Amino acid sequence: MSADIGATEPSGADGEVAEPPAKSPWGALALLSLGVAMIIVDGTVVNVALPSMIKDLDMTFADAEWVNTIYALVFAALLINFGRLADIRGRKLLFLTGIVIFVGASMFAGQSDSASQLILARLFQGIGAAIILPTTLSSVNTLFTGKSRAIAFAVWGSVIGGMAAIGPLLGGWLTTYHSWRWVFYINLPIGLLVLVLSIFFVPETKDASARRGADPAGSVLIGAGLAALVFAMIEGQQYGWIQPTAPFSFGALTWPADAPVSIVPVAFLFSVACLTAFVIIERGRNKADKVVVLDLSLFGLKSFRWGNTTALIVSLGEFGLVFVLPLYLQNVLGFTPIKSGVYLAFIAAGAFLATPLVAKLAQKKGSRFVVMVGMMFEAVSVAGIALVVQPDTGTEIIPLLFTYGIGIGFATAQLTGASLADVPLAESGQGSGTQSTSRQIGSALGIAVLGAVLAVGLGAFTKDQVSQVPGVTAEQADQISQAVRSTGGGAITELRATPGSEAVVAAADDAFVSAMRLTVGIAAIFILFGLLAASRLPPGELHDPPGEPEQEPVAAGSA
Repeated sequence: MSADIGATEPSGADGEVAEPPAKSPWGALALLSLGVAMIIVDGTVVNVALPSMIKDLDMTFADAEWVNTIYALVFAALLINFGRLADIRGRKLLFLTGIVIFVGASMFAGQSDSASQLILARLFQGIGAAIILPTTLSSVNTLFTGKSRAIAFAVWGSVIGGMAAIGPLLGGWLTTYHSWRWVFYINLPIGLLVLVLSIFFVPETKDASARRGADPAGSVLIGAGLAALVFAMIEGQQYGWIQPTAPFSFGALTWPADAPVSIVPVAFLFSVACLTAFVIIERGRNKADKVVVLDLSLFGLKSFRWGNTTALIVSLGEFGLVFVLPLYLQNVLGFTPIKSGVYLAFIAAGAFLATPLVAKLAQKKGSRFVVMVGMMFEAVSVAGIALVVQPDTGTEIIPLLFTYGIGIGFATAQLTGASLADVPLAESGQGSGTQSTSRQIGSALGIAVLGAVLAVGLGAFTKDQVSQVPGVTAEQADQISQAVRSTGGGAITELRATPGSEAVVAAADDAFVSAMRLTVGIAAIFILFGLLAASRLPPGELHDPPGEPEQEPVAAGSA
């Protein structure tokens, strides 16, 4: 949901080669920005449509988590690799490839008739997005110079912000008046337009001095480690956190229900082993001056280390919150998808309002101050949401969503620039890619962690509340709690339509609110940890990266 441009952008790398553009580079910018718009919208448009997907495809709550998480997870795992490949093979070539993959996956997603098909389609959407984003950023950096570059990056960032705002509204409108399938089908005409026009109006660019080579071991280890971690967080409810509660099978792998331990702790250990091996291998490759997926030496820079830590933690709380909010708005308050989209749009409205104030405040107080102010806004707003949610909450939640958006606008607009301030110019691509990867990892973990908290809370609170309803047996209470938990509250909507179930529905609504308060409260705690991480950022104004001639800062764009 968030993407931003640093306070300064590289003035161009030696060795850049480009074919002469057939038209003005501004036409190329429009097409590149439109390509980015698709992948940004797909990061926010799905949340509002999720309750309808759960009902239509008979999805479990874990399935719903995977629909969102797999997109961010694949995005994070492949982002840096595809950025390097584009520099070597050609940014236009990779951009067009990414569009083809993304559009094809969108068509597959819209036609899905099962949760597994939709999750697979989202995986391929994540691959397409991981190709598109870095190619557009490096293309804009190559095609423009001087003041034109500043304007181009401002346009690029504004498009990202605008699309993040449009996403919930667009998803709500399409789901309400057409079908949730159209949140994917809409990518087809846009993608085909971008594909055809880009062939003629986007010039090919390459970096002749870019390092050749690959780091397959690092790529596999970080991807497998993150996937195993997210699997454990999401599937703990299904297969048991310690002892097996159900058999697991995937291809040739079978994990029986009578095994001495569940597959979930095994997945945790596998994740730790993969990520530990990844760090060891990357350090070794760094020392040998070989190509790496992640340049761990950059984390020796205080600004980079704490900036990325802050970005990961903030995204963890932010994306997890936006995942659970539509479930509450539609399953408990009974909102239509479009009304849910309107409510969530207040977050984007707050971010837009904050953006013009950020640059002046950063010049006076420094980037760290702005980031911390923003995160204080976020923490207070999220804690406020946890306090005010009720089964009949109305418009009182809107001011809190708005101030939360203000916090996002303040924090994200300066965070990337603060993180990259001390990164050498030659490493700017690696640095910006790592920052984007941190955000995507945070979003995937946020959905997994807060989704798991909500699921556990729904099961426990629903069973407790419903069992107190006169006439409901312990077995019935257990069945209802399982249904509410597995559908992310979707079963409450079905209960509401059942005559004579008013008392059970009221109990289930109260249980969802209790689980919601717990989940949102933990999101607030995550943001507070992010605030502590931000306090470790170096104070002062942003400055040009080492090796970069002094230039006028570029206004940050955020989403």
